[in-house]
Amino acid sequence: MSAQPVEEDPQDPQVILRDLPARERTEFLRQYRAAAEAARDDVARYKDLNRLLYRWHLVVIATTRPGYYEAIQQAKTGPGVPLMEALEAEVARRR
Repeated sequence: MSAQPVEEDPQDPQVILRDLPARERTEFLRQYRAAAEAARDDVARYKDLNRLLYRWHLVVIATTRPGYYEAIQQAKTGPGVPLMEALEAEVARRR
């Protein structure tokens, strides 16, 4: 009988912390500690803790993609299209 490899839980706080870029870790720990404390004090808040871990798992996926931070910066500072113009173009495209 051979041992099966143990798969890591991607929503394990230790896995998230390990895999997050350093610049995201302080915020993750702040949010995690607050959610864990809330769940400790009120069992009904446990689902909130699970949702937080799921969201941070998604952050790990996004931030480890090449070009993520560059794309965010470009979206913030790059040329944009006014909302009404974008909506009109989309409506025209769908006709």
